[in-house]
Amino acid sequence: MVERTDDEHNTKMAKKKAVHDRIVDAKTIEKGLLIVHTGKGKGKTTAALGMVVRAIGHGKKVGVVQFVKGAMTTGEKVVFDAFPDQVEFKPMGDGFTWDTQDRAKDIVTTRKAWDEVKRMIADPSYGMVLADELNIVLRYDYLPLGEVIEVLGSRPEMTHVIVTGRNAPEGLIDAADLVTEMTLVKHPFRGGVKAQAGIEF
Repeated sequence: MVERTDDEHNTKMAKKKAVHDRIVDAKTIEKGLLIVHTGKGKGKTTAALGMVVRAIGHGKKVGVVQFVKGAMTTGEKVVFDAFPDQVEFKPMGDGFTWDTQDRAKDIVTTRKAWDEVKRMIADPSYGMVLADELNIVLRYDYLPLGEVIEVLGSRPEMTHVIVTGRNAPEGLIDAADLVTEMTLVKHPFRGGVKAQAGIEF
């Protein structure tokens, strides 16, 4: 590896900055994004909740609906409860489908949660709506994918919507503006470590 002098390094970085500035200046569109976090790796909900925190910091109103979680107390609920004027946090799930073992009940629960998401999306006072684990209920056909894509596509112009969960359907991926796939490289659960406060919930 060839070592550069400080002057050479500074000249190279100045050229990179000029290129970067031109690229940034060319981006002029501002709109609400449809964001999908999927994949087998940990961090889909965690990353989405980070965006919720960021939106709170910018004074936005945010709606969070959880389609699966709901049976346990989480750290994020405690945090969001401190911002009642900015965050409507609704854990509406009954647990994972293998816990409930009642498809008819799961479908009813899913529909109630989806109705809340639709209400929030239709209300332009919400700057962001998070539909946490929506991909899971779509995988089990608890909601019609066509209906979901239609609602997400008709959101107000500046409303951001985040959808999380494994196995995002192709139709949703195609409709999205931003898709991130979390890849599992290593997870402590596989080594016998249980879910821990502050990490998983």
